[in-house]
Amino acid sequence: MANHAKISWRKKLHDIIYEADTQAGKLFDIILLIIIIASVILVMLESVNSIDLKYHNVLNTLEWIITILFSIEYIARVITVKKPLKYITSFYGIIDLLSTIPKYISFMFGGIQALAALRALRLLRVFRILKLGRYLGASNNLVSALRASRVKISVFLFAVIIVAIILGTIMYLIEGEENGFTNIPKSVYWCIVTLTTVGFGDIAPQTPLGQFIASLVMVLGYGIIAVPTGIVSAEYASSHSKDSANKPTAAALNSQSCENCLETHHSDDAKFCLSCGEKLNT
Repeated sequence: MANHAKISWRKKLHDIIYEADTQAGKLFDIILLIIIIASVILVMLESVNSIDLKYHNVLNTLEWIITILFSIEYIARVITVKKPLKYITSFYGIIDLLSTIPKYISFMFGGIQALAALRALRLLRVFRILKLGRYLGASNNLVSALRASRVKISVFLFAVIIVAIILGTIMYLIEGEENGFTNIPKSVYWCIVTLTTVGFGDIAPQTPLGQFIASLVMVLGYGIIAVPTGIVSAEYASSHSKDSANKPTAAALNSQSCENCLETHHSDDAKFCLSCGEKLNT
């Protein structure tokens, strides 16, 4: 009987922490989201010397409170899964640990402020809370599109480099050293900066002919930006149309999380885990 109560307690805590189908689970995610945002704001405020000097004790106390809350949450996540090591070594498990331990390390060894930046990793946990991980599949389509377009883009970039060298050389001959174009590499640098519409302004043509060529380079820059975008977009649209017929939509997925393998991509009517076959808490 005691063992059954223990299992029920673990399952209830698992539902609250890992899932958002219940009121308790939704409330937990909302509170956790607020704490994450507050902790990131604290990290940013601590980096401002004037604020840190004036409110150091307050910021330090709040950071300790948030760190303790994250520690309790991390321990709860570990004890509510059947394979704790799988969670600990998972992506989010590592992020949870790295974003929690900096305060303890700085307390034990003192003055290790560089570790404070690791606390900003807590912002990555928003992906899990908002269940954004299921939408990251779109990034795989983008990577596939980039990979499929690499030959076309490589040829295009090679052509752009040739154009930049030719125009840079021409500008070196037209403007000369007296106008800042001291050598061909620096002139090519100016051309690349102008083509990409960055325009640092450290070098500028002074002669009418040089300014005319610069105007042409600026207009050409807009076209150059559009070409690789069109190539990747076409490949992305093609790969997305193929995958959409085989993959379930995000609306067909809920927040059920498997206690055994932590898989979350399950349909609404799923009774068993699609990864390991474990029975779900439907």
